[in-house]
Amino acid sequence: MEDRNDLQKHRLFEKITDYYGNDLSGLTFALWGLSFKPGTDDMREAPSKVLLHDLIGQGARIKAYDPVAMEVARKELPADWFNHNHLQLADNEYDVFPDTDALILITEWKPFRNPDFGRLKELMKGAAIFDGRNQYDPAHVASMGFDYRGIGR
Repeated sequence: MEDRNDLQKHRLFEKITDYYGNDLSGLTFALWGLSFKPGTDDMREAPSKVLLHDLIGQGARIKAYDPVAMEVARKELPADWFNHNHLQLADNEYDVFPDTDALILITEWKPFRNPDFGRLKELMKGAAIFDGRNQYDPAHVASMGFDYRGIGR
């Protein structure tokens, strides 16, 4: 069971590299959700840690926001990521978007359920959304001008 869970944690990264290729240098991703699940700051088994490792390992930069887990993230994630500007933590959910190529949704927090897609479109450099929770309606997201990729879709 653990092997399957570990493989599942890499599925979102596979969707991203299928879309952009293996070299993610020069790309910046907005990441919503760092905690294992909404309502907690627990990051012990959080898929975000695996995804961050994969993305940064391929040269990507990340701007992340989580309603609760920001302080835990500062303590648990490698200081090198912060020191070399691979990972920035934002003060609010919309601060992650300027100059980003895509949104990656990891944790299904309530504030992320109904984003202002028009605002995202204005702030973002790119127009892709990788939905790790299958939270958004693909047709609606596409109608707003985004390329949508969900897990298992």
